[in-house]
Amino acid sequence: MTQDPFDWIDDESRRRASAGLVRTLRPRDADSELLDLAGNDYLGLTRRPEITAAAAEAAQRWGAGATGSRLVTGSTALHAELERELAAFCGFEAALVLSSGYAANLAAVTALSDRGSLIVSDAGNHASIVDGCRLSRAETAISPHADAEAVRKTLDAHPGRRALVVTDSVFSVDGDAAPLPALAQACREHGAALLVDDAHGLGVLGEGGRGAAAAAGLAGDEGVVAMLTLSKSLGSQGGAVLGPARVIDHLVNTARTFIFDTGLAPAAAGAALAALRLLGREPELAGRARAVAGTLHQRLTAQGLTAVRPDAAVVSVRAPSPEAALQWAADCRAAGLGVGCFRPPSVPDGISRLRLTARADLTEEQIARAVATIVETAPAG
Repeated sequence: MTQDPFDWIDDESRRRASAGLVRTLRPRDADSELLDLAGNDYLGLTRRPEITAAAAEAAQRWGAGATGSRLVTGSTALHAELERELAAFCGFEAALVLSSGYAANLAAVTALSDRGSLIVSDAGNHASIVDGCRLSRAETAISPHADAEAVRKTLDAHPGRRALVVTDSVFSVDGDAAPLPALAQACREHGAALLVDDAHGLGVLGEGGRGAAAAAGLAGDEGVVAMLTLSKSLGSQGGAVLGPARVIDHLVNTARTFIFDTGLAPAAAGAALAALRLLGREPELAGRARAVAGTLHQRLTAQGLTAVRPDAAVVSVRAPSPEAALQWAADCRAAGLGVGCFRPPSVPDGISRLRLTARADLTEEQIARAVATIVETAPAG
């Protein structure tokens, strides 16, 4: 009898089920009545008419797809325009747009390191940074979460070595912010580069939502590179790397997730550009998103729940176990509220959570409804 080459998958499935870690795809309806606090549409722009109209116009003008990699046929005048305006808005010399934020992180980390260099990566960094470190073949030192002094000591132990310090600006699990000024100072002292994943900072932090690097006074710094996504505050799809022009040129020539990937679809580029311009016209959206996050945190903790004080627009509410978190999220959904559910291995500390998105377009009635639902469905203990 021929051995089944995938029989080991059944064992893995049973193990996941017993640990309460089964993940399931759940397609959403276009007209869902759920109050969405699970997605990353921080500014509520995904369905704004001017953003969807810009996506449609771009598709009609340029086609449904980019047709090829950026270096072949996948670059349009629209991509170049988006790159110029992203760089100018965020305060950097140049930008490079890729097909996703994940691809942007892989591009920056792998192109700016090699087998002989050192990467110092925060223990709470996103999976895309972790994968970038693995693919880079560099020596990677994991530093304690948000600990600039630990980063400094790690760099002290490798004098003269080419090094990258890599961190999320806002960590996606708990919504806390990295100590960027202190990290930048440590990098300057050691001649290291600082790579900041600003996926959760763009549109929320900094003057008018210009991002965490701008908020920390690091935008345009010759030693700083920012990676961001177009799929959160800008309500579209895609990612970008921002930094000195010579760094961006280096990525164009060496970053495999840029060179060998099909370019971002024109509709996504058009939507992102329209959203960026809208944010320029409505800078108050950034402050509103932060205010909603603060309100959610204050009201939930006042009801006895354990939640991490948000530094941006992510509100994390802790659950007693993976199973309890999964049931809590399901109960919220049954009551008409969509929330995120983070469990191992997505969380590096092993603590399960509900993850809430504080959107700038939430009304007072919606905020009150969300808090009441979360409190009423909260598990015992």
